[in-house]
Amino acid sequence: MATRAYWSGRLRLALVSIPVEIVPATKSSSRISFNQIHEPTGKRIRYEKVVPGVGPVEPEDIVKGYEVEKGKYVLLSDKEINEVKLEAKKSVDLVQFVDQDAIDPVYFERPFFVLPDEEDEDATEAYLVLREALRKTRKVALGQIVVRGQGSIVAISPNGKGLMMETLRYADEVKKPETAFDDIPSKKVDADLVELAEELIGKRSGEFEPEKFKDTYTVALRELIDAKLEKRAPKEIEEAPPASNVINLMDALRRSVGREGGKTETRASGGARRKTPAKKKAAKTSRRKSARKKAAA
Repeated sequence: MATRAYWSGRLRLALVSIPVEIVPATKSSSRISFNQIHEPTGKRIRYEKVVPGVGPVEPEDIVKGYEVEKGKYVLLSDKEINEVKLEAKKSVDLVQFVDQDAIDPVYFERPFFVLPDEEDEDATEAYLVLREALRKTRKVALGQIVVRGQGSIVAISPNGKGLMMETLRYADEVKKPETAFDDIPSKKVDADLVELAEELIGKRSGEFEPEKFKDTYTVALRELIDAKLEKRAPKEIEEAPPASNVINLMDALRRSVGREGGKTETRASGGARRKTPAKKKAAKTSRRKSARKKAAA
C-alpha cells in the first residue's frame, strides 16, 4: 500500500521549480492506543459535541473561532482559512542555506521524505542536482510550508538516494535554555571524574543502530493484552538490572569502567595511579634491609 502524500507542490530555488510529493518518514502503527470503555457494559464511550443551553449540534454548524476576549470570538470558516496565502501552500521557496550542524536540535519537529514527480523527467533531474549540490556543500536548505492550517519552517537535506524534509519550530515556540538552566551551579568539574567518564563513553561508543533498541513497554503491554485474551497469567518480561547502590561518584565510575573491561584497580580515589613518595620508599627499603640483617643473625 502506497504511503499517502502529506503535501504535494513545488520546491523553488530561484527560477528552478521542482514538482515533489512529501510523505511521512515515521509510523506509529506499532504503538498501542486505548479507547475509553464503560466497564459495566463493555461498550466504548462516545463524546457528543454540545452547546450549553442548546444541546447536541450538527457538524455542519461548527466553525472555528479565535477568542479575542473572554467569551467573545471571531468566527472563521474553513474556506476563509484555506484561502489565506494560497500560493504559500503550493510551493516551498528555498531562501537560505546553512551548515548541517548549524541548527539546534531543539528546533527539529517531524521528519518527512521528499520524492520527485516520477512522471516529470526534468523534475527528477533537478531533484538529483539539488541533492548532490547539498551533499557536496554540506548544507541544509531552509524554507517555509503551510499544511493543514499550520505554518512551519522546513529544513531540506540529502538522505541516501533522496531528500529529507524536517519541520522546524519557530523561535517563539522554543524556550530559551537559560530559563531552564539558571539554577545549575557554575563549578569546576573534577578532571579525574571527567577522564573516567570519557573512558566509559569510549567503551560504549559505536554506530547508531536503532534496531538494537526495543520498546519494552509496548512489548509488555502486548503480552498483558494477549494474556487477558487467552485467560492466562502474563509472562515475565526481562527487565533492566536494578540500579546500583553505589553513591560515591568516583567509585561508581571506576566500577562502571571496570565492568566494561577497563583496568582501574590501580587507581586511587582521585582517579590517578597511586604514587609512593620518595621518603616513604626510602623508609621501606631501610626496614627491609634491617629485617634481612636480623634474619641473617
